[in-house]
Parts: sequence; C-alpha cells; structure tokens
Amino acid sequence: MEFKIEKLENYTLIQVEEEKLDTHIAPTLKSELVLVSGNGEKNIILDLGNVRYCDSSGLSAILVANRLCKNANGTFVLTGLNEAVERLITISQLDTVLNITNTVEEGIKLISTAE
Repeated sequence: MEFKIEKLENYTLIQVEEEKLDTHIAPTLKSELVLVSGNGEKNIILDLGNVRYCDSSGLSAILVANRLCKNANGTFVLTGLNEAVERLITISQLDTVLNITNTVEEGIKLISTAE
C-alpha cells in the first residue's frame, strides 16, 4: 500500500509509505487528495516521514493538496521532511508558501489554532 489515510475529527492524515514520491506514486496521491477534498475535508496533514526522495511530480502533488485546502478555506500541513526533500522544497521556494512542521503533532496544533 502506498498511503495510509486516517480521517480524524477536524483533519485527514495522509502518510506516504513509499520511499520515493515520484512519477509512480504522485498521480495516485493526487487522486487520493481530490477524493479526500471531495468528501468535504478541508484540513489535510501530509506526512512524508518515510519519503527519502521527491521529484517534480511529487512537488506537484504537494501543491495540489495545498490548493485544495486553500480553496476549501482549510489548512494544509506538510510534515516529516528528511533533509533531501526539505532541500528540494527550499530550493523551489515552496517553504515560503507551505505550512511545514517537524511532526504530525505540531501539524495538528497548527490546524487547531487556524480553526
């Protein structure tokens, strides 16, 4: 299984269980994000704790999640970044656009304060 999706009270937690968020995984992740958003969820935490590599299609999926949450007046949080993925996000200057936390717990707090 590529993802673990947990629907909780005021957010949905999506954990990527693959080591690479690339062209093989990203389209499926985008589909899942659209489904979650279509079910009325406006707050999403995307946990990349297992991800060691991310390419442009992975970044695209992350941006889709961010846009879906914004359009629903919700909050998108990216968490669990390793050094390589964090560096890619910084180089792409997405760190200025995205809510990024170190842990899922910090992400939950961020969503709670935004509500």
